[in-house]
Amino acid sequence: CPPLGLETLKITDFQLHASTTKRYGLGAHRGRLNIQAGVNENDFYDGAWCAGRNDPYQWIEVDARRLTKFTGVITQGRNSLWSSNWVTSYRVLVSNDSHAWTAVRNESGDVIFEGNSEKEIPVLNMLPVPLVARYIRINPRSWFEEGSICMRLEVLGCPLPDPNNYYHRRNEMTTTDNLDFKHHNYKEMRQLMKTVNKMCPNITRIYNIGKSHQGLKLYAVEISDNPGVHEVGEPEFRYIAGAHGNEVLGRELILLLMQFMCQEYLAGNPRIVHLIEDTRIHLLPSVNPDGYDKAYKVGSELGGWSLGRWTQDGIDINNNFPDLNSLLWESEDQKKSKRKVPNHHIPIPDWYLSENATVAVETRAIIAWMEKIPFVLGGNLQGGELVVAYPYDMVRSLWKTQDYTPTPDDHVFRWLAYSYASTHRLMTDARRRACHTEDFQKEDGTVNGASWHTVAGSINDFSYLHTNCFELSIYVGCDKYPHESELPEEWENNRESLIVFMEQVHRGIKGIVKDVHGKGIPNAIISVEGVNHDVRTGPDGDYWRLLNPGEYVVGVKAEGYTTSTKSCEVGYDMGATRCDFTISKTNLARIKEIMKKFGKQPLSTLPIRRLRQRARPWRQQ
Repeated sequence: CPPLGLETLKITDFQLHASTTKRYGLGAHRGRLNIQAGVNENDFYDGAWCAGRNDPYQWIEVDARRLTKFTGVITQGRNSLWSSNWVTSYRVLVSNDSHAWTAVRNESGDVIFEGNSEKEIPVLNMLPVPLVARYIRINPRSWFEEGSICMRLEVLGCPLPDPNNYYHRRNEMTTTDNLDFKHHNYKEMRQLMKTVNKMCPNITRIYNIGKSHQGLKLYAVEISDNPGVHEVGEPEFRYIAGAHGNEVLGRELILLLMQFMCQEYLAGNPRIVHLIEDTRIHLLPSVNPDGYDKAYKVGSELGGWSLGRWTQDGIDINNNFPDLNSLLWESEDQKKSKRKVPNHHIPIPDWYLSENATVAVETRAIIAWMEKIPFVLGGNLQGGELVVAYPYDMVRSLWKTQDYTPTPDDHVFRWLAYSYASTHRLMTDARRRACHTEDFQKEDGTVNGASWHTVAGSINDFSYLHTNCFELSIYVGCDKYPHESELPEEWENNRESLIVFMEQVHRGIKGIVKDVHGKGIPNAIISVEGVNHDVRTGPDGDYWRLLNPGEYVVGVKAEGYTTSTKSCEVGYDMGATRCDFTISKTNLARIKEIMKKFGKQPLSTLPIRRLRQRARPWRQQ
């Protein structure tokens, strides 16, 4: 049977009860598998249920609210940096009325189940035979001798059908989409991609961006009306998932999304057809397949909070990118510094490119991919929370670990984050319970990364400062690795958000920068008055600039060309405003071009003293 839902919050706080509690922050409502304590323990958000007394009469109870076939229990100790508490053995009791209790027994009497030997690794115990009841109780019998009675748990059980119970029929989530709702290992993921490609060969392409530490290819699927080709004027979008290998919900959502888009395109869904025809979409479901493999082998409930998070060589991909923030801010703070750092397309430092740098092969593959394709917007799907985080992810102050640190495009990022959160079924629901310790409702399900917790070298900050792409982190669920049975509901929670966020790539301005002969000018700088962050044109001279509705003064400059500015208005309707530029070469550039053509040295390259010496005889004449 699947989990009842303590970790996913399907089981509400009102369904959890305990004999005693040490204090509110260690109440029964905190006794959920994998729940994380806050940075400041001893507050409302601690890391387990802890009994008020250490004796064999304590218990924690789950009310399933309907008859359920209970089959097993998974336990952990208390999540804490400072203390060690876990239960080493326990009894299990069931009841239909919460008054008369029956213990799980075998031939020799009450079964004493073996508990935990440390606080983080989950331990599963299956009942000798399934038991049908409404309530289940865990009664600790022994605990770590230097600690106290503390536990986190999940209960495995199959709710029995009850056609007369309107409450449960009303709240059961179903989906009408005919998709493959299961967890896919590496081989199955590859096969699913092939199936989608076979169904929709005209709009899909499978390719890989590199290999993992263990040699597994990092496969991506492109969805476009012209796969394999960058079409001038068409923006490029990306979703990636699985940078933390144990956060697998994002991986499955991307696999579901590619199936859905293929099916809807074939069915003629005008919204999906329009999106595919006007956008080049890239879906990379598993950035860290090595880590995923570790988590997959133990299953959805038994990996704990971190098994498979890192790469094979122990690197956190999500924060393994060059720290360009510090380079930019140091340059801004030291205005007299000779080394000026641009506000965009900041080069990668030499030390990071050396072979001895601690950089995962997966990270290097992603960077090469980001530099090769002119992405405009991206989302990296993560797990363990329910919020959309936008850059900057690193605080500017050296003395703070949390501080709101906006980019020059803060208003745009806030809108992009809200576009996902507001269309998710739960993110902005004021009635929902916080996953762990943070309540993101005051920001409508969004958060500035640095105000949550600072990290240097995040993919979001790097993408913004090194490329044209605006990237956000989308935390798609409280449970990093939900049970297979939860996937249809998680798909319904995220489906509309996934599509709406992709559509935002068409918000703002776009255009082509050409010379007087109609040829596109690559690497031209597009600036917006009042926004200290520029973007650059691609190889064909096309560009995209994400902006909120409003009127903007937009300028363009390119080496050897005259500058140009114009006013561009962004409306509220979906679709980027066309804002093209035609610029001519400067007089100096023309002279250089002519002199070079005839094999003569341009005047500007001659030493000034020699020019003056030549000029004297001419003046005397």
